[in-house]
Amino acid sequence: MAKVAFIGLGVMGFPMAGHLAAGGHDVTVYNRNPARAQAWLARHKGHGAATPAAAAAGTEFVFTCIGNDNDLYQVILEEGGLLSGMAPGSILIDHTTASAEAARTIHAAAKEKGVFFLDAPVSGGQAGAENGKLTVMAGGDADAYARAESVIALFARAVTYMGPSGSGQLTKMVNQICIAGLVQALSEGIAFAENAGLDAALVVDVISKGAAQSWQLENRGKTMIERKFDFGFAVDLMRKDLGICLAEAQRNGSDLPVTTLTDQFYGEVQQAGGHRYDTSSLITRLARK
Repeated sequence: MAKVAFIGLGVMGFPMAGHLAAGGHDVTVYNRNPARAQAWLARHKGHGAATPAAAAAGTEFVFTCIGNDNDLYQVILEEGGLLSGMAPGSILIDHTTASAEAARTIHAAAKEKGVFFLDAPVSGGQAGAENGKLTVMAGGDADAYARAESVIALFARAVTYMGPSGSGQLTKMVNQICIAGLVQALSEGIAFAENAGLDAALVVDVISKGAAQSWQLENRGKTMIERKFDFGFAVDLMRKDLGICLAEAQRNGSDLPVTTLTDQFYGEVQQAGGHRYDTSSLITRLARK
């Protein structure tokens, strides 16, 4: 088993690091809020570290799952950051949803240190992290991916190599673009069913057996009807991700009219106080008749 470090113990990173420990790896954790690291150590066998560099020292694999591009630059590139503690030949695996530009910047900095870097964002939300059923899309050096795949698989149901540096983040952007459109369509469909006087729960059950079937329909349809939004991926995080998608679309010339509009709708949910609601809360904009 390998010596690994995990940086970032939020709602995703906490259980992901736990799966690595349960898989028999020697895990060292670091979190900017030390209380989260202490809570993790109270539940799992492992070690704590005072800095990212200290966490990374002597490890074969270092995992990160933090906030955004700036957080990555700080934790990885700045003085006392991960690269200052990692040995040549080790692999840095980032599960943050960030920009492809950030992935390429970190890849270049890591290469100068003789460290391999994989941008490997995940899909599946908190439940996927807790159940070890995430979908991981990875970009970077193919040989480094081959070494890391079995370790990543401890918290994933699917791990796929997508291509060179940045490819994982670009694939995650496609994922978020598709989810945004699906959730808006599902919101409109449920609101339409309610206003038409139909049994919305029965409608969701029926159409889930046909061509309208989707993960969002099966896992969020009932709770959307019940107007329950206290679980899943938060609106604030989705807006961050869609901002990354829209910025990349400007760079590569893509036209994203549905994504642009849905991002604005999520802004309305935020303005109404739904910052921490899960993404299915788009339906709150569509009042019942």
